[in-house]
Amino acid sequence: MRFAVITHVNHKLAKSFYYGYAPYVREMNIWFKYVDKVSIVAPLKRESSFSKMEIPYKHHKLYFKKAPTFSLISIKEIIDTIVKFPVVLFRVWKAMIWANHIHLRCPGNMGLLGCFVQVFFPSKPKTVKYAGNWDPNSKQPWSYKLQKWIISNTFLSKNMRVLVYGEWPNQTKNIIPFFTASFSENEIESVEKDFSNTLDILFVGSLVEGKQPLFAIRLVEKLKKCGKDVRLKIFGEGQLKADLENYIQLNNLSDFIKVCGGVSLEQLKNEYKKSHFSVLPSTSEGWPKAVAEAMFFGCIPIATKVSCVPWMLGNGDRGILLSERLDKDRNTIIEILNNTAQLRIMSEKAMKWSHNYTIEYFEKEIAKLLL
Repeated sequence: MRFAVITHVNHKLAKSFYYGYAPYVREMNIWFKYVDKVSIVAPLKRESSFSKMEIPYKHHKLYFKKAPTFSLISIKEIIDTIVKFPVVLFRVWKAMIWANHIHLRCPGNMGLLGCFVQVFFPSKPKTVKYAGNWDPNSKQPWSYKLQKWIISNTFLSKNMRVLVYGEWPNQTKNIIPFFTASFSENEIESVEKDFSNTLDILFVGSLVEGKQPLFAIRLVEKLKKCGKDVRLKIFGEGQLKADLENYIQLNNLSDFIKVCGGVSLEQLKNEYKKSHFSVLPSTSEGWPKAVAEAMFFGCIPIATKVSCVPWMLGNGDRGILLSERLDKDRNTIIEILNNTAQLRIMSEKAMKWSHNYTIEYFEKEIAKLLL
């Protein structure tokens, strides 16, 4: 099978390998197990180094077609996109002609272009991984809504299966509830948490406005001021890192809040095992891996009510849903912290639920889509 991937994910060419954002590449390497040849159309930079959050693709016949980055936000970017458009269009078109199976990664600018071009290949099998928020009632950019409309339209998007996070009512027949996974069946273990001493909380994610890491810091700060013995570790990289470190220093929080930077999944695994909670006050998500990963090792998730998160947390049965109002969320968490029996039950339920979504199960579901 010749498998074409159209994606907006930024890539690096280093040491003869193509690197990309680790969670995405880790997933794509599973797809690649079932195909003979791969063609990737995506942005590319030539770099001599890469970060801990980037890993290489693994396939013996992988062809990379560089696509210039483009955006439609400002007038200047739109003009720049018009100049680049013929090159990008030609490479996407050529990849789709070559492919036996077309795979789009949405939402994103490359995904949007791919949505239009795939219309001209009605007989070819296609899959779309919609990695964003599929909630029909959520506020989203117009380009996201357009992508959702095209791929949901079974007349425009023939022979296509669209993988979305969560289960939503009144969907077209090509929309398939899906998930993602980080850990294997042989990593399943029963982790018992002791909630009677210092409580360790993790934030795992990009240090950007949308993930609201400062909200996580301020929430833990308020819990500490209320006399709760809590500590917070922040794992991730991003443009807010320096600002967060400054806030911690200026407010004398360094004794119980630390910014640890980006680390490998194996290192995170050890942190999940030692910690009691994970916090992710994100404003937008698809399937938040940091939440599911933490639950896999019994961490109680504290997260906002976005995308499929309420479903993941059993509407509060196996996690704490945030209102994004600091004082209210502080009071909700304190009330739960005062009931250690409830905490143990919540931890066990979170772990049991997450153990259903292993790499092996994920791989079997992907194989069904390709074989």
